[in-house]
Amino acid sequence: MSMTRTQLWTPGDWNALFGFGTNILVNLLVLTGLLRFVVGMPDAIVFGRILPAAGLMMFLSTGYYAWLGWKLMQETGRSDVCALPSGISVPHMFVVCLVIMLPIAQMTGDPIKGWEAGLTWVFVQSFVLIFGAYAAPWIRRITPRAALLGTLAGVSVTFIAMRPALEMFMTPILGLICFAVILVAWFGGFRYPRNIPAGLVAIAFGLIIAWGSAAIGLGVGGVGLTALGASFSQLGFHIPLPAFDHVFSGFQFIGIILVTAIPFGIYDLVEALDNVESAEAAGDHYPTTRVLTADGVVSLIGCCMGNPFINAVYIGHPGWKSMGGRIGYSAATGVAVLIFTWLGIASVLLALVPVVAIAPILLYIGMLIGAQAFQETPKGHAPAVVLALTPHLAAWAKTLIDGALGAAGTNAAAVGMDKLIGMGVLYPGLAVMGEGAILGGLILGAIAVFIIERDYVKASAFAAAGAVMTFFGLMHGPAVGFAVTPGLAFAYLMVATFLMACARQEGTAPAWVNAGLARATARVKTLRAKAGTPPAAPSA
Repeated sequence: MSMTRTQLWTPGDWNALFGFGTNILVNLLVLTGLLRFVVGMPDAIVFGRILPAAGLMMFLSTGYYAWLGWKLMQETGRSDVCALPSGISVPHMFVVCLVIMLPIAQMTGDPIKGWEAGLTWVFVQSFVLIFGAYAAPWIRRITPRAALLGTLAGVSVTFIAMRPALEMFMTPILGLICFAVILVAWFGGFRYPRNIPAGLVAIAFGLIIAWGSAAIGLGVGGVGLTALGASFSQLGFHIPLPAFDHVFSGFQFIGIILVTAIPFGIYDLVEALDNVESAEAAGDHYPTTRVLTADGVVSLIGCCMGNPFINAVYIGHPGWKSMGGRIGYSAATGVAVLIFTWLGIASVLLALVPVVAIAPILLYIGMLIGAQAFQETPKGHAPAVVLALTPHLAAWAKTLIDGALGAAGTNAAAVGMDKLIGMGVLYPGLAVMGEGAILGGLILGAIAVFIIERDYVKASAFAAAGAVMTFFGLMHGPAVGFAVTPGLAFAYLMVATFLMACARQEGTAPAWVNAGLARATARVKTLRAKAGTPPAAPSA
């Protein structure tokens, strides 16, 4: 047998398994908390229907990407191929719970109706992914790497890295120690005795500190015997059951659903493009259309079995690859998730492991992806990467402000925009810039790259695309619609016109552009002549 046929599992897969597996565990913890304590979903639905269906979806997804990595290994003859990581999309987890399921559950007084609306939301998004997959490779070809990786870095630095970083400093005795355990191994190359995976060492430290402190009454880490004992009530065998009736029942809320399903479907396309680009920068080329279609298909299967969360290729491929992950970690994670969710073990694990012990792994991934945006793009494109970050910073800041005001029982409109601006909180700017941040970052980053390269025609094309997407609310707007932010759309259009004029001035514009501008100038002269207006004096 060839080496590529025998490397289905390597020692590095243990590192990636514990790292990626704990990432999935964190996501399961968060979505379980959202469903139970925010949406008010009954435990019978959470542990008996939703988690088993989510486990099935992730099993299919991670198994498929392990197979895709195996195919790439065979085609290239390389043994260092790393499978794409995948699982429940984290941004969508919050959107479907807080924007779709919670409002509908409150409006109807029935959390089951919220669940049904979430299923319909994923149903619509799945088809956006499947059909949009065929345009994605073209988008990837015309978009510079700095724009793709820059907007991805924005997501990783804000929504992936900042929360775990803050959690670490809220419980520093546990968080900082676990972070140091991970850093010295994954960045410093330090090897623990018997090559024990760093992720496992970090979790072991976390367990010792958290449960040791609980034993003496300090409560560091938030674990306890009461919560652990209650978690055993969910142990049992739960297999997902078809939920077609619930999926189609949710169509009664289609008007509310489409407002977010279409733009977030496009977000999925761009996010997947970014992550495939990230994997290629790390040396592994995957077919974009096949990846996006797979996300749509497994999401559709999960939805029809009761899972209201979309599947996505994850940020972090370079991180798992750098710690030695190949293809085995992906398939093994899928099997582990299936066992945890179908047997109810997830409830016990969620009560056993302190979240803050896992948080440093997510911070590590955020650090790595943020660094990759600068390391894997031309040095001169660094300003474009920074520009691509800014919409995500705006979105993150707005999220924090909204959360703080909501906790105080008010909102930005009630406080008053003038008061907020007077205190230096430019809330209207954060709202407009942060909406559709992943598309906004991509467009701004691409414009900056092509201006740096003095390719004003392509910069103009991306500015024009920004004008169209802004006009219809796909970026810089709270919802899809017509003339959502017309002033900003017009500003993008003016930028596109200015950049095309710059191209003509430098003589770099295509012939059809020069001809079009010449015809427009001649038409203006004709109109002036008919109106009796003398032609404008030539500029110096």
